[in-house]
Amino acid sequence: MTPAELTALLLFATAMSFSPGPNTTLSTALAANRGLRPALRFCFAVPTGWTLLMAASGLGLGALILGLPALRWAVKLVGVGYMLWLAWKLARAAKMTQVDGARLEVGFWQGVSLQFVNIKAWLLALTLSAGWVVNAAGQPASNPGERLTIICAIMAVFAFSSNFAYALAGSLLRHWLAQGKRLLWFNRVLALVLVATAAWMLVV
Repeated sequence: MTPAELTALLLFATAMSFSPGPNTTLSTALAANRGLRPALRFCFAVPTGWTLLMAASGLGLGALILGLPALRWAVKLVGVGYMLWLAWKLARAAKMTQVDGARLEVGFWQGVSLQFVNIKAWLLALTLSAGWVVNAAGQPASNPGERLTIICAIMAVFAFSSNFAYALAGSLLRHWLAQGKRLLWFNRVLALVLVATAAWMLVV
């Protein structure tokens, strides 16, 4: 991979990883409601799931999904349903879970699985496959395995860093959110973000 390609990859990774999406929204919500430590499982789940998704996309799964409209819609609908379910749970959380025992939790394997129904993650993986794993003629580059390894390593670091940054922001707001109904409205705003993401997933 040339220095120019690597620079372009780093810029693209920064823009895509740190922009709001389902993962960063959930990282913020989990840390705000349950604290930074419980949110770390999800922060580690995102790069794990995304690396598996990127590897699968680079090995041909992405092309298969693009070539089968029914399969593409199945992925979309499962992703939309999951986003709406999470938004519903989030919108109902009014107090810190330590206080009322409510459960707002996305486990490690749920976080890994979420990447496979996250349209933003699929678009990112397909774009990286098309822009950095294959050449301008659409054929695999001379070193596709090496390129795929570099991409997965870089994106794993960015995926963890971005989600940890959002989780840290959420955890820093915990004391302020614990007062009155601030947490309820904060959660409802994040729930609306998830609903908007679900709506966006239907049209892309």
